[in-house]
Amino acid sequence: MPAHLAEKHIEADEAAEAAAVSMRSEELRLLEAMLFASAEPLDEASLKKKLPEGVDVKTALAELQADYAERGVNLVRINGKWSFRTATDLAWLMTRESTETRRLSRAAIEVLAIIAYHQPVSRAEIEEIRGVVTSKGTLDVLLETGWIRPRGRRKTPGRPLTFGTTEQFLSQFNLEAVNDLPGLDELRGTGLLDSRLPGGFTVPTPSDDPALREDEDPLEPGDLDLALAPAPEPEPQPETAQVEPEQTDAVPPDSEAKD
Repeated sequence: MPAHLAEKHIEADEAAEAAAVSMRSEELRLLEAMLFASAEPLDEASLKKKLPEGVDVKTALAELQADYAERGVNLVRINGKWSFRTATDLAWLMTRESTETRRLSRAAIEVLAIIAYHQPVSRAEIEEIRGVVTSKGTLDVLLETGWIRPRGRRKTPGRPLTFGTTEQFLSQFNLEAVNDLPGLDELRGTGLLDSRLPGGFTVPTPSDDPALREDEDPLEPGDLDLALAPAPEPEPQPETAQVEPEQTDAVPPDSEAKD
């Protein structure tokens, strides 16, 4: 091949490579802008709609994530959605001195763990697993934190509410998905389970699939309000007035006047 043709070929390759790099850079800039501007995490489908046709959004996100891996802000995925978060080792910078930490009661921690591993689960099922009655106040505390939510209604008598975890739960405990919760071996290794467990003891594989199960009905209007509503107090009963018998001068029927 003549030298001048070879040089032109090299120049064409370099130009194509530069164009490809420029295109990739533009894709990353678009992703970066969308993720920074959004107040909520975004899923890949939402991002893909605003990118040029043919862009491999998964590859672009992986490149952007690698780009930010060593920075003060990291690109993280939580429950299939992407957002920028302060790097874990710098989280202390964002802590306010006035922040008050509320400790969950042991009962609330137990209920949260049961919901996370057994969801969807009803209050009666939680009580069956714990072996004790669960107060409505315990569920209210977890609902207020935003870590659990009503999912649907069980197709059983009384149609009780079923509960599951939320994205806030995953974010709070730095989990990408609920199935990242520790399994039986991990719980044993951390000493959270007694080594002398009964035979056949298992830890369920958790799933937070939002699709309702066959034994669940959709929530009804007002169910979300009902879940956080305080138990109605009994209305005071009006006092019954006691009426004294009237005094009369009537002659009793068995005592007739005699002439």
